[in-house]
Amino acid sequence: MKRVQDHYFKQAKQAGYAARSAFKLEEIDRRQRLLRPGARVLDLGCAPGSWLQVAAARVGAQGRVVGVDLQPVTLTMPPQVTVIQGDVFELSPEDLMPDGALFDVLLSDMAPRTSGIPSADAARSAELVRRALTLSDALLRPGGALLVKVFQGAQLPELRKACQARFATVRLEKPKASRSESVEVFLLGLDKRA
Repeated sequence: MKRVQDHYFKQAKQAGYAARSAFKLEEIDRRQRLLRPGARVLDLGCAPGSWLQVAAARVGAQGRVVGVDLQPVTLTMPPQVTVIQGDVFELSPEDLMPDGALFDVLLSDMAPRTSGIPSADAARSAELVRRALTLSDALLRPGGALLVKVFQGAQLPELRKACQARFATVRLEKPKASRSESVEVFLLGLDKRA
């Protein structure tokens, strides 16, 4: 796998973040104010842990962050963070709520293993987005927010529509920390409908 060591990669190392993706979440959060002190956050596809680091810092000790990934997270996390190693397609909503309370924000930086075939990769990405949307139905409180990575492709209009059925406001976000050649964008849903 090619590792691009650009400005954001170096900045992530200096800031103590697990990966450059921390800056994507920071930038979107600066604009949208998703992560507030005391909030409850679910982070799907959380390894290596950079989004967990950002979320934990923003919600503080009174908040709660639950991360889920197929891969283990090896970083030491503060006490308000719980990491579940597992498959989001096999875990039930109950498995993802260690203390039984709904979440204020659902984040997903999940990405498929890419094949290099853009249409196939976009279709796999769409499956992950659909799963995040289904989980948001069960796990996100009314008024809550969703931020989910999606690969641009034929499924994007349908995914956006599915998001609009659930959220009062839906936007596409492309943070500066995303590589310009990357097909990833982030689907943002604000104010989940009751």
